[in-house]
Amino acid sequence: QVQLVESGGGVVQPGGSLTLSCVASGDIGSLTVMGWYRQAPGKKREVVASTGEKGNSCYVDSVTVRFALSRSAALKNTVTLQMSGLRPDDTAVYFCSAQHQATGDFYWGQGTQVTVSS
Repeated sequence: QVQLVESGGGVVQPGGSLTLSCVASGDIGSLTVMGWYRQAPGKKREVVASTGEKGNSCYVDSVTVRFALSRSAALKNTVTLQMSGLRPDDTAVYFCSAQHQATGDFYWGQGTQVTVSS
């Protein structure tokens, strides 16, 4: 089993910055892709950014350049999402995710609220 614990989030004005962190514990050796999803009210959950074991990252078009995802080099069990130039449409609950290498199953964090408002 894998547990994901998120930290960060909060309320920020447009143009501001926030950093989200997620630490995985448990069977971390089984993990492959880790990343962040978000879900705004009334919308489907969407992937924001993800990274593989080799550190190659992908981003949804709307956050490219503004967001940066990193993964710890040693244990590869921590992902950090640095968000800058935040916009009101970035407001959502952000969820950390991790995928099991063998089964393909996804693990999820509890979610953290990000609100961008003046």
